[in-house]
Amino acid sequence: MAKNKVEEFNAYRTKMNDKLLAENNKLIKRIFNLDTNAYMEGALDVKTKELLGLVASAVLRCDDCVKYHLESSQKAGANKEEVMETLGIATLVGGTIVVPHLRRAYEFWEALEENEA
Repeated sequence: MAKNKVEEFNAYRTKMNDKLLAENNKLIKRIFNLDTNAYMEGALDVKTKELLGLVASAVLRCDDCVKYHLESSQKAGANKEEVMETLGIATLVGGTIVVPHLRRAYEFWEALEENEA
């Protein structure tokens, strides 16, 4: 079941991103490019940038963004303790309205861990 959650999210995201990019909208393509480049290695390592993205996504209450940054953080080497501390900061900054997103983030992290096993 966990594998389906992660695969379902990634399949939908890929399908819709492909459709959006096929429209050949210069502005959308530039935003996607900027996003890609922002998370590349720089003065900050990729894992740190992904964890920062996770905080911002949780505070802004974007569940799709949270899932994306959870998976990207895991791929960049983040462990459960680092992710939970990051989500704790996000909840502190965002307030209790972030708690439902925190629950879904925890559930998705569990799915990612199950897929890794």
